[in-house]
Amino acid sequence: MAQINKPSDYFNTLLYTGNATADRGITGVGFQPDWVWIKNRNDTSSHKLFDAVRQAGLEIESDTTDAEVGSVGGGKLPSFDSDGFTVSASNAVNGSSDNIVAWNWLAAGTAPSKTYTVKVVSDSGNKYRFDDFGTSAVTLEISEGGTYRFDQSDSSNSGHPLRFSTTSDGTHGGGSEYTTGVTTNGTPGSSGAYTEITVAASAPTLYYYCTNHSGMGGTANTPTTNSFSNFDGSIQSNISPNSTSLFSIVSYTGTGANATVGHGLGVVPYMIIVKSRNSTDWWITYHKSVGATKYVPLNFTNAEATNSAIWNDTAPTSSVFSIGTNGGTNGSSNNYIAYCFAEKKGFSKFGSYAASGKTDGNFIYLGFKPAFFMYRRYDSTGNWGMKDNKRSGTSALQNFGQMNPNQTQNPSANVDSVENKASAFAVDFLSNGIKIRGGDGDINTNGGSYLYMAFAEEPLVGTNNVPATAR
Repeated sequence: MAQINKPSDYFNTLLYTGNATADRGITGVGFQPDWVWIKNRNDTSSHKLFDAVRQAGLEIESDTTDAEVGSVGGGKLPSFDSDGFTVSASNAVNGSSDNIVAWNWLAAGTAPSKTYTVKVVSDSGNKYRFDDFGTSAVTLEISEGGTYRFDQSDSSNSGHPLRFSTTSDGTHGGGSEYTTGVTTNGTPGSSGAYTEITVAASAPTLYYYCTNHSGMGGTANTPTTNSFSNFDGSIQSNISPNSTSLFSIVSYTGTGANATVGHGLGVVPYMIIVKSRNSTDWWITYHKSVGATKYVPLNFTNAEATNSAIWNDTAPTSSVFSIGTNGGTNGSSNNYIAYCFAEKKGFSKFGSYAASGKTDGNFIYLGFKPAFFMYRRYDSTGNWGMKDNKRSGTSALQNFGQMNPNQTQNPSANVDSVENKASAFAVDFLSNGIKIRGGDGDINTNGGSYLYMAFAEEPLVGTNNVPATAR
């Protein structure tokens, strides 16, 4: 697995000052982001989250349970751009003279790729089936700019060349073969045989079909989502994974019954954040330190809670995460978005600490100089704190102004959604980790259990992929 030498190619914090003008391009991210999380630092407006899988223009808020709003290509963030994104005149993302922070992650990017294993099965007549999924002739999602190979090496493909058309059932439906960006190799049913397509910009909706037999294929949608269909779980998902940084964006439709969802990381996720897009169910978080029998809400201050209907009491694997029957992760016919993270040595870290309550507090070894640190007390009520290396604090310590992405229910834990630079939340960002300095209960209650996620500014990793230890 490739080593990351420049973490800012995969995660970067960007600060800008709002000017309340429409269709304003924000640049300086360093890549075209797939997930953008924006907060007005001077205002009580909600956190706004946008991602390329749901498509630009559609927003959800981490501090509310509201359903997704906006319109594709419109809303508060109408586009993801080569070096950033475009925002509207909305106060939440571009308030006049306001200080704005945007946290940006790269997922699959603008040129995702995937190979599907194709088999032909008897299912009310011969049908194509992908990656041994339980359903035949499914609707595929293959996004513009992506390259998708359909491996027809399996012997069941003999006599069944897979091709594309702009007409349902291709030549059997009165259409013609679509060849833009399409290459073929070998004879179906023989080793090395495949059909491959690189989806062109503004490609039409396509249909995959067999050139020799009617009724074998289905639809292949070509959205601008930087994502593709995944068949690893019992539920078909749409994913945008980055196999280098080990971050994946996953969308799926719930069934209301115990199920699994493919995430595409190839390794076990350490943290998963899920939200229903079309209901007011809570944000649900899985973290390895809390385990799969419990969950922590993102949008509230509640302590960890036990609920077998959330993750089905089953830890995620290198290919899938499990979901139960709760509406937070699997309401029948609800659409969901999930942000999945695995640990990447020298780039990301997910763990926990037992706080000391002292101003000379815990040192958390990360193996890198941090660029972003998000934390939460989970054995009791607490706020999610968010710190980064771009926002400065008011004390001599590297306080990096606190932001909180959750609502507060308990008045004793009430935190204004405007950026808080109080020294009670102070931490030091060190060359190889985090040093807790503040004494606030959200970060440093004696004996409290805290989870965290962190991303690197600079790695401390040698060519042997072993983190160095600062002296």
